Amino acid sequence: MHELGITRNIVAIVSDAAKGRRVRRVNLDVGKLSGVMADAIAFCFETVARGTLLEDATLEIRRIDGRARCEACATEFATETLFTPCACGSRQVTRLQGEELKIKSMELEAEIA
Repeated sequence: MHELGITRNIVAIVSDAAKGRRVRRVNLDVGKLSGVMADAIAFCFETVARGTLLEDATLEIRRIDGRARCEACATEFATETLFTPCACGSRQVTRLQGEELKIKSMELEAEIA
């Protein structure tokens, strides 16, 4: 399960960016075509975050549907897999979305002066 390693990296990246402040929320975008199981990241998050600045933080995952544009007919269409052809039969497509794995934002506790 490579999602455990991905989750560790997410926690490390957010911890570095937080610069010592506690993290309340992390927002991720995970594309359905990314090869990453969003549910597995959610499952691992609490355990990986334990003892870090992200302990008790909420993880919000937005799943991004796959979309592509056909190079033959210029049609944009939803795609469930990396290999879904256009309705015209062409497999020459450019994927527009669905492969994302992004830390979109994080919410930090306010600094106490």
